[in-house]
Amino acid sequence: MTTPVVSIAYHSGYGHTAVLAEAVRDGAADAGATVHLVKVDEITDAEWELLDASDAIVFGSPTYMGTASGAFHQFAEASSKRWFTDAWLDKLAAGFTNSGSKSGDKGHTLQFFQTLAGQHGMTWVNLGLKPGWNSSEASENDLNRLGFFSGAGAQTHTDLGPEGVHKADVATAEHLGRRVALTARTFAAGKAAV
Repeated sequence: MTTPVVSIAYHSGYGHTAVLAEAVRDGAADAGATVHLVKVDEITDAEWELLDASDAIVFGSPTYMGTASGAFHQFAEASSKRWFTDAWLDKLAAGFTNSGSKSGDKGHTLQFFQTLAGQHGMTWVNLGLKPGWNSSEASENDLNRLGFFSGAGAQTHTDLGPEGVHKADVATAEHLGRRVALTARTFAAGKAAV
């Protein structure tokens, strides 16, 4: 059985999104993947090649002013060199984001990631969870407490540092990492059977 390779391409302005990237890494590694963290604002040629060689790329960014950060947008634009050569065609993709508000228009950031993946011909892996914290008997400690379907959404109070990232959001990001790794393993098995 082939070990899937999952790379997490992310930007973190104040450290909150880095906490989520590490949680995605931990979940994917727990599911048996080889995992690489790539800071897109410091990306090297070797890391671009690492992304090209990955089975799955998970995109992550804070949500600033209703979309991904400027640094992530620069990375997305630079990825057009990969688009010209179909380097990411048929890879898996997923995404996660954090904002200071409960909504914060995080859905738009996740849609931006989905569009980027679609332009590259990648297959999107959704969160695969029902929403949590949506009944009187539910808890803010539920997985997917903010109710996103397309990816992992997190909220951290603006007056807290990275240590303030909500534990349920960390667990949701870990879930996303596991789901991506398991999906990558299934895709690899399917390709081997063809």
